[in-house]
Amino acid sequence: MNESIVFFDTTLRDGEQSPGATLSSAEKLEIARQLARLGVDVIEAGFPAASPDDLAAVQRIAQEVGTEHGPIICGLARAVDGDIRTCWEGVRDAAKPRIHTFLGTSEIHLRYQTGINQEEALHRIRESVSLARSLCEDVEFSPMDAGRTDPAFLVQVCALAVECGATTLNIPDTVGYVTPQEWEALIANLIAETPGAGPGSGIVWSVHCHNDLGLATANTLAGVMGGARQVEVTINGIGERAGNTSLEEVAMALKTRPQFYNLQCNIQTREITKTSRLVSNYTGLHVQANKAIVGQNAFAHEAGIHQDGVLKESSTYEIMTPESVGLSQSRLVLGKHSGRHALRVRLNELGYSLAGDALNQVFARFKTLADAKKNITDADLVALMADEFHGPEEIFSLGDVQVSCGTMGLPTATVKLLDRQGNTFIHASVGAGPVDAAYQAIDAIIQAPNTLIEYSVHSVTEGIDALGEVTVRIKAEHPADEARYFGGYGADSDIVVSSVKAYLAAVNRMITAMGYGDQKPEGQAATVKLANS
Repeated sequence: MNESIVFFDTTLRDGEQSPGATLSSAEKLEIARQLARLGVDVIEAGFPAASPDDLAAVQRIAQEVGTEHGPIICGLARAVDGDIRTCWEGVRDAAKPRIHTFLGTSEIHLRYQTGINQEEALHRIRESVSLARSLCEDVEFSPMDAGRTDPAFLVQVCALAVECGATTLNIPDTVGYVTPQEWEALIANLIAETPGAGPGSGIVWSVHCHNDLGLATANTLAGVMGGARQVEVTINGIGERAGNTSLEEVAMALKTRPQFYNLQCNIQTREITKTSRLVSNYTGLHVQANKAIVGQNAFAHEAGIHQDGVLKESSTYEIMTPESVGLSQSRLVLGKHSGRHALRVRLNELGYSLAGDALNQVFARFKTLADAKKNITDADLVALMADEFHGPEEIFSLGDVQVSCGTMGLPTATVKLLDRQGNTFIHASVGAGPVDAAYQAIDAIIQAPNTLIEYSVHSVTEGIDALGEVTVRIKAEHPADEARYFGGYGADSDIVVSSVKAYLAAVNRMITAMGYGDQKPEGQAATVKLANS
């Protein structure tokens, strides 16, 4: 049977140390519950001695998440008496508590941070690990900055920690200094050379890697190849400075390459995306678009060759399925690199069946649009189809729009529309905001029921005077027809004006497409009802 890798998640401790990522006790508890659903083996719930709130958070997680069938609940403590006793207060109510204590062992840490020599460090390790073991059966010890610690001294430190009762030896690359090759060799050497901690001893060897050189995941997997069987990770790779090893990257490496690693783990990978988004929302740390596994582009394809391959057989360009990490499907991003196949498939999904010359005609227009606009939305495609096959028809045009909003009163919009006969229609409405008020005013004039289902704003140029671009998508509400969708686009330096132009364009397309466009001589529409001017 394959050996198992223990996943030690430190999102709530090291991850929370990311600048600006402070979490409340309630948020920590919710994340801890999700980490348990994710299947992590150990949750490092916090640093109890850091603050009363951190202690309270660790205690609550220990009580509510640290059940008999739940994960080990761990707290971090410096190698000092007070920290260790406070840590025990935090985790003691868990069914499976752990105390994790640490001390810097590199020459640079000993000299400049703690101001002690190697002999004094050994004495402090002996006292702290012994105290922790007298309180708790599960004790983890970390020689901080192990990546820059003298290897011979590191063996001495690890042997002493085991002698004093440590059950897990965590070897941290605290500053992200090492390379995969030397890290694998170091871990293998420590396991072989440390008395009482070799194979069959029951001691679990662990690695904790930082990402300062972008090598955290590579170093962690190298440590695993060297014999480590616990990995210390965070969701989205958050943590001090450039962050920690990303849980999702290590888990999916093991799941995707089982024949290479020959290891298993308890991570329920379909919970990965949900966990990632929860942590991102609570910490306020957004995941970069090209982040492995959980970035918005991880399962997105724009290049025509890639899109064609994925549409034919997903494994041509995807080594794992989006479903395996909790997504519903891959995403085809339509842009200037996209090909006919992807465009045809997306149009098909929107209800347009095209082939041959018709597809070529639309594809040519699509390429022109894609050169001018970075990403093509569904609303753009609907608008393109309406322009291409129905021709742009302006049943109503915008005369003027004026809005009033702020904290002093209700958002109000007055809209003036003109029809093709030159008739003027004016209406004022209030709404939840200026755009909503303007849309309600238009709806009051052109009584053609619809539902706004997409509203997107982007800046076309930079600066405070940027041109604002708006795309909308509406669903026609007509009892005699099945649901139909129409898009609109508008651009102006005033975002409210852009919004009105986009919405009016969509309504005009809806009126034209659904046979509402035959105007009576007096300016009244045959089917569309108009408010009194």
